[in-house]
Amino acid sequence: MTKFYFFALTFYTTIIFSQKKDSATLISEVKIDSYKKPTTFITSTKSVSVVSENLLNQNPPERLLESINQIAGARMEERSPGSYRISLRGSTLRSPFGVRNVKVYLDDFILSDASGNTYFNVISPELINRIEIFKGPESGDFGAATGGAVLLQTQNAEHVSGSLSLGSYGTFNESINFSKQAGKHFFQIFQNYYRTDSYREQSAVERKQIFLKDNFQYSKNAELKAMILLSDIDYQTPGGLTMEQMELNRKQARPKTAALPSANEQNAGIRNKMILAGISHEFAIIPNLSHFVLVQGSYVDFENPFITNFENRYESNFAVRTHLNYQQNWEKLSAEWRLGYEGGTNHIFIKNFDNNRGAEGDPQNFDQLKSNSGFFFVSQKLNFSEKLFSDISLSLNSNSYAWEKLYPVSENGETKFKDQLLPNFGVTYLIGNGFSLRGKIGKGNSAPTNEEIRSSNQEFNLNLVPEFGWNKEIGIRKQFGNFLFAEAGYFDFRIKDAIVRRQNERGEEFFVNSGETVQKGFELLLESKNFNLKNDFFSNFKIRFSGSFYDFKFRNFWQSENDFSGNDLTGVPKSTINSLLNFTFFNILSVDYSHFYTSKIPLNDANTVWSNSSLVGNIQFRFPVVIEKTKLNLFLQIQNMYNTDYVLGFDINAFGNRYYNPAAKRNFVLGVKAEF
Repeated sequence: MTKFYFFALTFYTTIIFSQKKDSATLISEVKIDSYKKPTTFITSTKSVSVVSENLLNQNPPERLLESINQIAGARMEERSPGSYRISLRGSTLRSPFGVRNVKVYLDDFILSDASGNTYFNVISPELINRIEIFKGPESGDFGAATGGAVLLQTQNAEHVSGSLSLGSYGTFNESINFSKQAGKHFFQIFQNYYRTDSYREQSAVERKQIFLKDNFQYSKNAELKAMILLSDIDYQTPGGLTMEQMELNRKQARPKTAALPSANEQNAGIRNKMILAGISHEFAIIPNLSHFVLVQGSYVDFENPFITNFENRYESNFAVRTHLNYQQNWEKLSAEWRLGYEGGTNHIFIKNFDNNRGAEGDPQNFDQLKSNSGFFFVSQKLNFSEKLFSDISLSLNSNSYAWEKLYPVSENGETKFKDQLLPNFGVTYLIGNGFSLRGKIGKGNSAPTNEEIRSSNQEFNLNLVPEFGWNKEIGIRKQFGNFLFAEAGYFDFRIKDAIVRRQNERGEEFFVNSGETVQKGFELLLESKNFNLKNDFFSNFKIRFSGSFYDFKFRNFWQSENDFSGNDLTGVPKSTINSLLNFTFFNILSVDYSHFYTSKIPLNDANTVWSNSSLVGNIQFRFPVVIEKTKLNLFLQIQNMYNTDYVLGFDINAFGNRYYNPAAKRNFVLGVKAEF
């Protein structure tokens, strides 16, 4: 409680100090790209948040968690180092690991596969220059996902840097980032190597990554872009603990039982090698009419030695996206229309063996699965006298898959889900300069991913159907003078046929459609500009405060003979409150002071087990040193500075009460980034 009062006092004191003005940019003045549909933040009809440089600076070398968790309505979890999941305004009912039900793009290209699964952990945080997070179903341009969309953007200006850092638990990170304009070409070369032994036993991580891109502006009306991403991540998985095991030894991996060996004995982990390559082309046919097209492919070599089996998975993916854009401006009206299609196919060959202490044993099951998905979309933006802004979209979404058992039995089949017509309508009214009111209604639809159709119990869940629902929301955005920006929003999202995760006695997962969810919430953001105090001691400061306050419930939700209707939605905290205070002393020493408060979380559908609430504080010191034309940015990050006992990612509905994946106690990263 003392820590919470200290946090509140710090925030209150900062608000009092924040009355001076200068010319620094507020978030309301930022441009939202929205996948080539640019608009100002204050007039956007979307429920969108921007992760810019200030937030990205808060991440340690291995993850984007600290910056994403500063966004109201976004929650990134870490079950163990290297194993991440993201939920936008919702639960991780479907995600034991990885990112599902959220569409992810990397620049022009699509990081999610055709079934909706995303290997988010293959991306180094240092590659990312900016993130746009769209909460709730977007239909239209981004397809169907009920969870929303994430747009990752890489470097778009000349930049040459290298970084090196060391930290607790044997952490080592180095990266090189080179971006250069050469005639009509803009090149980027990025390389990263990261490793750590991590806090717990059996939780070491090693990641290697290379990223290359070339943006070729070969004429004033046309641009050709090419990209290739090579990533190799190998991380151990310590497994969940019971409360008693965690209290006895937070660092231990999942111990053996009378029936099953330990995570250490089985060398449990994930080894994921991925290559993604694509090419896109944008051409202005006439001044008001343009065409965009991309084609891409990827290959994944995935190994997962688990407690009960050793899985090999080989994935090949192909995707295409194309759209026509037309714009027209009149005296008091401007309009933009887009007509397009995005689709993909995902083919997986899965082989499961006995796990003989980290090596393949006797074969268990060999299967194949092929998923196809796509959507046609049309959207229209109208701007009336720079006062009323509307965005209307409609998409027709289709999903199907074919499955085949190869060993030990031979069997096959196909499933095609009913096509879904998904509308989305948003409107923003500019009440005055820097003051807008917005509303939005839309339908989302999310088909089961490959990992849900054929889950780790090695059975095809052929009865799964897509979850779907309607989302309604309202919000306001207000800029106070030129020093403070505030945003508040309320949403009501109802999902039917919700896909939820279950575990059997062997710890293997499977998925079922189970009832409905009612998800209501309020989100808040306060952010100041960077104040110049014109003081040699206390030179600059900036504040950021965000909060999410949710009331998520099950409806018509039965499990065997138990009626859990009215229970709180599993895995969702009612409240999360986050803050970031940026200080500058002596015009040179930067201090970033952040807090993350999470209320208690229901860990099972019966709501009989809850986590404790937690308050985690981080602090970072940054000190630039200029040597001729080279700028050295020295930094020291202290994570979990209060040494809090907490969990960053729970195993919800875990068999045997193994809910807990303890996070690291106080730890540090010391490094330098050189900019040339």
